[in-house]
Amino acid sequence: MSGFEELDDPRRRLLIQALATGMFSTAFFDKDAFADSFFGSSPRKLPPGQSIYRLNGTAKVNGQEANLSTIIKPNDVVETGAKSEMVFVVGGHSMIMRENTHLTMEGKEEGASFLIQGLRILAGKLLTVSRSQGTQIRTTTATIGVRGTGYYIEADPEQTYFCTCYGLTDIESTNDPTSQDTVASKHHDKPLYILANEPEGKNIRRAPFKNHTDQELMLIETLVGRTPPFVFAGDEYSTPRRGY
Repeated sequence: MSGFEELDDPRRRLLIQALATGMFSTAFFDKDAFADSFFGSSPRKLPPGQSIYRLNGTAKVNGQEANLSTIIKPNDVVETGAKSEMVFVVGGHSMIMRENTHLTMEGKEEGASFLIQGLRILAGKLLTVSRSQGTQIRTTTATIGVRGTGYYIEADPEQTYFCTCYGLTDIESTNDPTSQDTVASKHHDKPLYILANEPEGKNIRRAPFKNHTDQELMLIETLVGRTPPFVFAGDEYSTPRRGY
């Protein structure tokens, strides 16, 4: 039985739902014991000097096999293998990286701090939150400027799926500058496809919400000591992300 495919998601959802509903505020509830029984540690802000919160399967950083002790820095190249997933933090950016994803980070070190200025995703799927200004995301088909936002992206050579979960983004087709949009989102308001080979002005289209959850956003915000800006209203956006 695969721990990633059959155990990881339900246990994570249960823990994050418990966090969201205030279960851990009960004086007689041992939150650490509950969390440790599922994950080995409960979600909390990562300490200085730790990049990776969880790694299921395989991943590489600059071509070297990654483990929970690996430090990820600006300008590193990060890759996940098949049936793998990595949850990690670089500077104020917190990310869930799905399987078969290739990510290059662009930025710089400022003393003991890391500043991420851009991300290039050649292929794969990534959920990210940050509060930084002026980060640029590049895929084969899209250039996206993000400002203080959470977003989910799926990239391949033919199209990019992009959901502005919250915040402000400027989106432009790489091959067609006339196809552009600005999205101000409070809660997954306007997911888009950015295409490659459609007629001029028609390379950005509306898309459905898919393959990521509010619980996951809450988890990765917790790892950098924040909470999502939306109110957790039930489970409207918690559709299963598997099956793609």
